[in-house]
Amino acid sequence: MSGKSTGISVAEMPPATIDDLQELKEAHKFDPNLPSEIEKELDEALAAGDLEIKSQVVGDLLENSPYPEVCAAVPNYDEGGTGNTIRAWVLGLIFATLGSGLNALFSLHSPTISITSYIAEVVAFPFGVAWARFLPNLTFTLFEHAVITIMANATFAGGFAYTLDIITAQRGFYGERYGWPFEIFTTISTQTLGFGLGGVLHRFLVEPPAMIWPSNLVNTTLFTAMHERGLNPPDPARTAGWTINRYRLFMYIMLGAFCWYWFPGLIAPFLSVFAFVTWIKPNNVIVNQLFGGATGISLIPISFDWSIISGYVTSPMTSPWFAIANTLIGMVAWFWILTPALHYSNIYYGKFLPMSDSDSYDNTGAVYNVTRILTSEYTFDLAKYQSYSPLFLSTTFALCYGLSFAGLAAVIVHVSLFHGKEIWNRMRAVGKKDEDIHARLMAKYETVPIWWYMAVLVIMTAIGLAVVLSYPTHMSWWAFFISIIIALVWTLPIGMIQATTNIQLGLNVVTEFIVGYIQPGKPMAMMLFKTYGYISMSQALYFCQDMKLGHYMKVPPRVTFWAQMASCIWSSVVQVAVLNWAFGSITDICSETQANKYTCPNGRVFFNASVIWGVIGPKRMFSVGQMYATLQWFWLAGIALPIIIWLVARKWPQSRAKFLNAPVIFSGTGMIPPATPLTYLMWGTVGFVFNKYIRNRWRGWWMEYNYVVSAGLDVGTALCLIVMLFAISLSKSSFPSWWGNDKALSTMDYTDTAIQVVLPDGQTFGPKVW
Repeated sequence: MSGKSTGISVAEMPPATIDDLQELKEAHKFDPNLPSEIEKELDEALAAGDLEIKSQVVGDLLENSPYPEVCAAVPNYDEGGTGNTIRAWVLGLIFATLGSGLNALFSLHSPTISITSYIAEVVAFPFGVAWARFLPNLTFTLFEHAVITIMANATFAGGFAYTLDIITAQRGFYGERYGWPFEIFTTISTQTLGFGLGGVLHRFLVEPPAMIWPSNLVNTTLFTAMHERGLNPPDPARTAGWTINRYRLFMYIMLGAFCWYWFPGLIAPFLSVFAFVTWIKPNNVIVNQLFGGATGISLIPISFDWSIISGYVTSPMTSPWFAIANTLIGMVAWFWILTPALHYSNIYYGKFLPMSDSDSYDNTGAVYNVTRILTSEYTFDLAKYQSYSPLFLSTTFALCYGLSFAGLAAVIVHVSLFHGKEIWNRMRAVGKKDEDIHARLMAKYETVPIWWYMAVLVIMTAIGLAVVLSYPTHMSWWAFFISIIIALVWTLPIGMIQATTNIQLGLNVVTEFIVGYIQPGKPMAMMLFKTYGYISMSQALYFCQDMKLGHYMKVPPRVTFWAQMASCIWSSVVQVAVLNWAFGSITDICSETQANKYTCPNGRVFFNASVIWGVIGPKRMFSVGQMYATLQWFWLAGIALPIIIWLVARKWPQSRAKFLNAPVIFSGTGMIPPATPLTYLMWGTVGFVFNKYIRNRWRGWWMEYNYVVSAGLDVGTALCLIVMLFAISLSKSSFPSWWGNDKALSTMDYTDTAIQVVLPDGQTFGPKVW
């Protein structure tokens, strides 16, 4: 990155506050992202004893980020300006409206499609340039572009507002509705409560340079690529002879990805899950379970579909190699070793069930019919349950609960041991600004007072409580506060993991687990508890991610605050309005036979989960003596593993133990199911090629091009998916049948029928009493 400096010079920057090399070394003691050469430089400077050498090393580190990926993607200068213009606000609100509205509509469609911040960033650029050309001729700046993207991303960083699933489950499946005020205030309170919580943790999750937030690096690379457009051509001596500028390469990759996706997405879908072994033995159960990629564990993982590789866990080119490696360790241990051992030992009646899917089953092997255990008021009927069936899960689905227990315990222990001192120091050093060039450049701007965020947090908590108590949600006031406490406790540790690894651990399992015990038999309370406990945390982290994006792009913090706040509230109203329009205008919405595939897949899953966990409850599944009680031992595993890793890392500080991350080992594969091992294995393979092999061998090429290649693949594939939705799905068109979309997809793996024992009609398996 060029050392261009306009707007503020190095001389104008506040003096560095880290003047002690030992303090700098201590701050990065267990930092897995710090390059070994930087760590070695610190050690040599400390050993030298020369104050001038120490000062030089500190100065070099503060003159830019110590992380190569940040150096490659983020400008180390401030061009001046604020981005707080009419153009930025108008375009920001337009894209927030379009993005949130379309995502709300697409959430009802099968398959679900999400418009991401990358698409908003790319599409906003020509509009900003056109405004500058045809209206008052003011250059469309990086800062304005960043503000537009932050406003758009504040609305759909997680795809769509999670409360839409509650509304969809209510209206589409429970057949009830509480009205507009409930829908709007529930959506606003859950979204904006996360904003307040994220702001309170700004000092811990945004300011430190070690909190990289890797996915932001794609955005920052795109910003500079689009606004420079070849003004700073790469040095071929650094980029393995390549001279193409980043903007042009991005356009080529995006166009190529757009054209290619027509093959795995429509013409030849066998390219998505290239499980060639199952084509040889399409009706062999064991072969399909072991080598299948759709419902198997994919012992030979091959896919040519970028949406499979990045669809559940974002682009592997943005995650650091150590995070990918930890995820692969967990992937192999849990799904290549433990899953077959559990499945073929029949501990959880695996021979009667699929090995890997996200459905729930009854004791005949059929999908669990939740309506058979409900009263007419949608409450639990014990007699019906006892005459019907206990609930069974596929092996990977059951295992995912144990891994979630371990991951949530591990994240608290890991962060306490590895980052506890850092957190304590930051709590004591209120008002201290330091660390790297970006923090020093941002020091000239007024910060957002923490009481602003505290006020948002308190007001939205009050609104949430009022909503819960004003409608027949069956949720107690004390249960509401427990959900808020869960979000407060886990946001910081999970945020520190996500900021350094690009992997977010979910609270969905623990919230379902807790509410099932404290408010049994109340599905609406379960849905709200999960939303306030889990989604508030998730939204807080998305807002922190966008705050870091503003930090990287030198957008004044108060501009970022108001941009996020306004777009969050506005988009909440837009999404509720679109959802209500859809329910009033789309015929047979949420029906499995809906003509245009508006079958409400997310709402359907949410409805089933509300019944399973809010009605049957974890007590009948995980308590002592129940079928899945042994999974509770994972809590102890989650406590023990990070302690062992920490002890080894302290004993041998130069060992690779500091790169081991217990929460990621347990929960890095947390999207299985519905993701499959194929997703993570291909994700890890691509991550190894780019973020390990190429990064180490051709560092200059990697720093110049890695993130634009990632962005091109993401944007091109997403645009093709959107075009397919309108051109194929909504027009009821289809591609002519041939082997690649017919016979290749008729294996037991693809049809989810790879089951060892299929019972004759009238027979059951499992316990006799439940």
